[in-house]
Amino acid sequence: MRAGTVVCYLMLIAILAGSVLEGAAGDTSKKYSLQLVGKEGVRLEYDVLRSDILDAQNPDATLEIRNGGYGSAMTAHPFEVNQFYALTDRGPNAKFTKGNYGKGKVFPTPDYTPRIGLFEVRRDGRVSLIREILLRRPDGSRITGLPNSSGIGGTGETPYHCDGSPILRDGSRPYNNDAMSPEYNPFRLDDYGLDTEGLVALSDGTFWVSDEYGPHLVHFADNGREIERINPFNTDSRVAHTLPAEFANRRPNRGMEGLAVTPDEKTLVGIMQSTMYNPSKRVKKLDVTRIVTINLESGQVRQYLYRQDKPQNANSEIVAMSSTKFLVIERDGKFLSKDSAAQKKVYQIDLATGTDLESLYGNGLTQDAKLGLMVQGKTVEETVLEKGWNGLADAGIVPVSKKLAVDMVQAVSYPHDKMEGLWLIDEKTLGVLNDDDFAVWSTGGKLHRKMLNSRERDANTLYVVRMDNL
Repeated sequence: MRAGTVVCYLMLIAILAGSVLEGAAGDTSKKYSLQLVGKEGVRLEYDVLRSDILDAQNPDATLEIRNGGYGSAMTAHPFEVNQFYALTDRGPNAKFTKGNYGKGKVFPTPDYTPRIGLFEVRRDGRVSLIREILLRRPDGSRITGLPNSSGIGGTGETPYHCDGSPILRDGSRPYNNDAMSPEYNPFRLDDYGLDTEGLVALSDGTFWVSDEYGPHLVHFADNGREIERINPFNTDSRVAHTLPAEFANRRPNRGMEGLAVTPDEKTLVGIMQSTMYNPSKRVKKLDVTRIVTINLESGQVRQYLYRQDKPQNANSEIVAMSSTKFLVIERDGKFLSKDSAAQKKVYQIDLATGTDLESLYGNGLTQDAKLGLMVQGKTVEETVLEKGWNGLADAGIVPVSKKLAVDMVQAVSYPHDKMEGLWLIDEKTLGVLNDDDFAVWSTGGKLHRKMLNSRERDANTLYVVRMDNL
């Protein structure tokens, strides 16, 4: 049995003159009245992964880790208009800075497999999980969410168990990192491991997923088995095409957070969550993020800049409206209950209005093999740090235009910290999904329940809103 069956305690308003969802063209038996969901949204169901860990903030209670976890990305089913796909990330985890083997992450369920869920919105307003697709290596074995090795996406995160002991290749023996020793027993890493964050569902039944480790863009069959991948590492024999090398300079845990595909399904479009460490973390506190497009046939790449409203905001989703126009989430990491200035917005952008960085050269503009476009010998990020956006404008570089589509705080008093899923239902209607982090949070490296406020625990919640600003 699934716990937390869908709560539909809110007012559902059927729109008779508004949006109507239809199935296959001409199939009148598959018409669904689109219902606007009220402020509280509709909660998704979940399993309990484990419930034997003490809650650090409730010493007399154990912590229920929920799966859940569907909210890192969201996308429409190509044909079934009352269904959507949603994506988990690498699994339950928490920042851990006090380990004996360096900074890293606690993984309470280290064998967890990132997955895609197919959900259906029913006539009565309930949302049901009808299929799970576990992500797999080319040989069919399940991947994990554990970190990659250095050189193909690893940034030195040490994986830990909840008790602070390291997750090792052989858990029955002590740690030994001497590869020449017969007792060699290093940290358990996974070169196929993904911190999945972006999702595309194609009409042939396959999926593209982007992640925060590489970043890796991986093509999966309808059964979850890997077909091919794209990343910035030209030494990786698995790649079909490569991203520009500067994308390997992503900020840890803030990689390619959103992924879309153009309507003709020929070009992937990915957006980085935050300013890349290009060339170093000195540029961390900026408002510049990058958008990259990859032609799936030729491998041709284009790059554009996005200017955030505030430094260190997050771009956590992108979805195509046309070949050049996209919807993008821009958010901070605040809970509305703690800060009334919390920002959770969706903007419409147009790539046709921005400068393609890949096309520039001459007059002080050069292309560096490792750092990408250089402006008078400085990276794009360094230029913004030292001269502001005017420094780029003086070189003829402008970001993509942006227009507000919906402000979720104003629309539904959005209570969650992470807004990460967008479902484009029609040109005026949008589904929005939050990442609940498996209902787990951490303080000082110790796990406890993730709370929206003093009373309510966070949970995956679907909202449906109108984009009347467009």
